Amino acid sequence: MTFLARVLEPPSYGFLRGGSFYAPSKREIVREFFSRLNVFRDRKNWLSFFSWTASLSLALPLTIFLTHYASVGLMLVGFIYGMVLMGSHGTMWLHRYSTHRAFKFRSPWVAMLCRNLVIRTIPEEIYVISHHVHHRYSEQAGDPYNVNGGWLYCFLADVNHQPIRRDLSVKDYEHLCRLMAHTTVKLNTYEQYQRWGSLCNPFWAVAHYAANWAFWYGAFYLLGGHALATAIFGWAGVWAIGVRTYNYEGHGRGVDRRRDGIDFNRADLSINQLWPGFVAGEWHNNHHLYPNGARSGFLRYQLDLPWLFIRTLSSVGGVSSYRDFQADFLESHYRPWLAGRTRAPQQRPSLRDVQEHL
Repeated sequence: MTFLARVLEPPSYGFLRGGSFYAPSKREIVREFFSRLNVFRDRKNWLSFFSWTASLSLALPLTIFLTHYASVGLMLVGFIYGMVLMGSHGTMWLHRYSTHRAFKFRSPWVAMLCRNLVIRTIPEEIYVISHHVHHRYSEQAGDPYNVNGGWLYCFLADVNHQPIRRDLSVKDYEHLCRLMAHTTVKLNTYEQYQRWGSLCNPFWAVAHYAANWAFWYGAFYLLGGHALATAIFGWAGVWAIGVRTYNYEGHGRGVDRRRDGIDFNRADLSINQLWPGFVAGEWHNNHHLYPNGARSGFLRYQLDLPWLFIRTLSSVGGVSSYRDFQADFLESHYRPWLAGRTRAPQQRPSLRDVQEHL
């Protein structure tokens, strides 16, 4: 068994049945979800419990905003913050830097600053390790958010399929630590891991969230009172819950929706979508084609806000290096496709085509 095949804690229903991917029932998925949130049964469930508790607690500021301060202007501000800033930051920090190391910060201090540019909602550990596995086994048994498992399988994957194993050897644990070392996350020793079942330390994780939330709520309060602060924190919660559905949508809901001239990666069902692309730079098929790239918006219409941030930070010295595969994409994929269209023989229109045109 390869390293990435053994680093995630398998659910009670398993990833495999009879040598093939097993799609559990909704009842099995929900039962597993609540079992893995139970910190009274096992303290090693703390990270999943903490992550969902933090996300759901943002329903409080959202409710206060909607019942006391709601306005069209603040709704728009919260929407832009949640969908654009939170989405683009997640792509930049969690996806391109923490997981794929597509670029390098000049110093750990710059990395720490960029880590906290928005309200914290997703622990790096839950995202990074499982995303490595996702790319290695995309849409195969072991893929933690395998689109073939259905919407609920993907939505609750961060609890059911993404946590690391709790019986890792010293060697495997140290390997995982190396995958996370650049993220500035305070990591457990192996002895602490045996107690808590996680890479990150619960004390430092909770303290980090508390400091981050206190800073940003205070900053937004000074700018616009409780009205602005609750609007932004509430929409951050909407994003934190909604992003859990992304991989299901980004892989065509399990149906082949790839289009010629748009989706060039044919190794899996990932697709480029306008909305995630425009608001978060998440051109997903391009990303699966070049997972280690700091840019995934390769064509003119493919706006990539995280890439613009990385380039800007590079121009002022905050980023020391990055990988950009646009030239290779154009040379190896897009221009050959255009050339193929040009060489294709012109077909005579059918009578039905003429009638539809008229």
